[in-house]
This record gives sequence, C-alpha cells and structure tokens, in this order.
Amino acid sequence: MTQPGGSAGFEMPGRTVTGRRPEMAARLLDAAVAEIAESGFDGVTVRLVASRAGVSAATAYSYFSSKEHLFTSEFLRRLTTLPEPTFRKGSGLPERLRVALEPIALLVADEPVLAAGVTTSMVAHDPDVTAMRGQVGVIFADRVGKALGPDASPAALAGFVMTFVGAFLAAGMGNIEYRQVAGFLADFATLFRDQP
Repeated sequence: MTQPGGSAGFEMPGRTVTGRRPEMAARLLDAAVAEIAESGFDGVTVRLVASRAGVSAATAYSYFSSKEHLFTSEFLRRLTTLPEPTFRKGSGLPERLRVALEPIALLVADEPVLAAGVTTSMVAHDPDVTAMRGQVGVIFADRVGKALGPDASPAALAGFVMTFVGAFLAAGMGNIEYRQVAGFLADFATLFRDQP
C-alpha cells in the first residue's frame, strides 16, 4: 500500500478488471486530490482528473465510475495505510478508543475541501461507493473492536461504531472539528464505568 499522496503499489478496491494497473489508479487519485484543492468538489469532474493525470477520460472511467467513487477511494487508500493501533498496558477504554480512532479522524483534518468532498462522496448512491463504504465500515469496526477488547458485546461494538460514524459525519459537515472526534468518543466512553 502507499502513503497518502504516494503512487506505487496502491491496490484499487472495489472494481476488479483484468489488466488494471494499481499505479494508474494511484495516479488518478493523486490528480483528484490536486484537482479538488484547486477547483473545489463541485468543480471536479472525472474528465478534469483524467486530464490532470495525463490520461484519457475513458481510461479514468475504467477505474472510477464517478467523482464520488474517486474521493471515497482516496479516503479508503489513506485508511488502509494506517498502522495497527497499539495500546499502553493498563490503559482504559477512553484512551484505547482515542488511540484506535484519532488517526482515522485526522486523515483529512488538514484538507477541509477534500474532507467535505469525502463526506459528500461517502453518502452517494453509486454502487462502487456503496461497496467501498462497506469496506470502510469493516475497518472502523475492527479498530473499535480492538479498543473494546475481545469480551465486548456486539451491542457495545455497534453502539461505539455508530457513535464514531456520527461524530465523523458531524466533522465532515463542519459541526465539530476532526481533531475533536476521538476526544468526543473517549468522553462518551467515560459514561461506561463497567468497561475495563
């Protein structure tokens, strides 16, 4: 996998078509990030991204079905580069949640235009976005599950994941700062005194 903004070795999730080159997908995603910074989300088109990447629109569309697919893919690309959370021995649930989830919340914190584009894209009805949204949800649940520990109930896992998603969405809508998301969840966890 690649770091955000990198190009080598990115495996495009979602679509599987023979002959697809991961470096081309990464090149298009890099171009999309540059394009949104310049044009804003409303001004971005797959054709403009293709032009910036130096490829035909047909090539770009063979990788990404829409601009929403592009920006959801960029978020997933960044998400998959995060290292596994490691917890300090004896740390309580609030700290473990902060360690597990703060890196996610900060992925787009310094790029407000991209953050708004990702938020809009993630709720699109594009079938490719829907599939990727499921992959993002699995990663969120995995990190929350690691913070809660192996004895957590399914209800606790679902509740904390939904709370995190809600806080993340609130940040994407500009209601709170991305830097507040993990702290919000950690504060919420203090209400559950019976959790280790």
